[in-house]
Formats: sequence, C-alpha cells, structure tokens
Amino acid sequence: VQLQASGGGLVQAGGSLRLSCTATGRTTRSFGMGWFRQAPGKEREFVAAISWSGAITYYADSVKGRFTISRNNAENTVFLQMNSLEAEDTAVYHCALGPVTWSSFPKAEDFGSWGQGTQVTVSS
Repeated sequence: VQLQASGGGLVQAGGSLRLSCTATGRTTRSFGMGWFRQAPGKEREFVAAISWSGAITYYADSVKGRFTISRNNAENTVFLQMNSLEAEDTAVYHCALGPVTWSSFPKAEDFGSWGQGTQVTVSS
C-alpha cells in the first residue's frame, strides 16, 4: 500500500489548509488512518486519527477545535481540515494506516505504511 499526501503549502497565521491522503495499491483490508507531523529539530507528533467507520476520531490537544479529520472510504482517502493555523503548526505532515479502530489513544507504533508527507508552513 502506498500513501500520497497533498494539500500543503504556505499560509498566513489564521488561515486554513486542507490536506488529503490517498491510499493506493492492495487496500484489501479495512484500516484506520492518522496524521502525524514533524517540525525541524522536533520529534514526530501525533495530530489526529479516524477509525475505519469514521465514527471515532482522536485529536492532539494542540489542534483540538481547529483541525478536523474525515475520510472517504470509497476513494481510500483521509482529509485533514486545518483552520486557525498558527506558526507552531509548521511541519511536514504525514499520513499513515492504522488499525480499524482503537481501544485507547492512538500511538505511533499502531501505524504502518507511512506516506512521504506534505509541507505546511504558517507565517506569523
């Protein structure tokens, strides 16, 4: 399975971006999907995750209320709508495949098939 993320770019603080990530290849099983980000000099950080059904979502405290994760299973695509962007949101955003759902807060080790990422830069 390959993941292709897109939608990143340069935006002013307070602006919005919508990221997309499409899974292609042998997607024969159901899967949850998630977004992580990594800023220069910092560790990878969980951003959001969504279960296969879309009924269960998780968000990092830093993005709760500003970001919304959603998915279109017919197109094997997950979206991340990012509003009220802040300079601290600047990072490379990666998507990844995870389990169908989670019984506890998602962890990075729950995910596999990472995509290459898309750069988000927020100017202050």
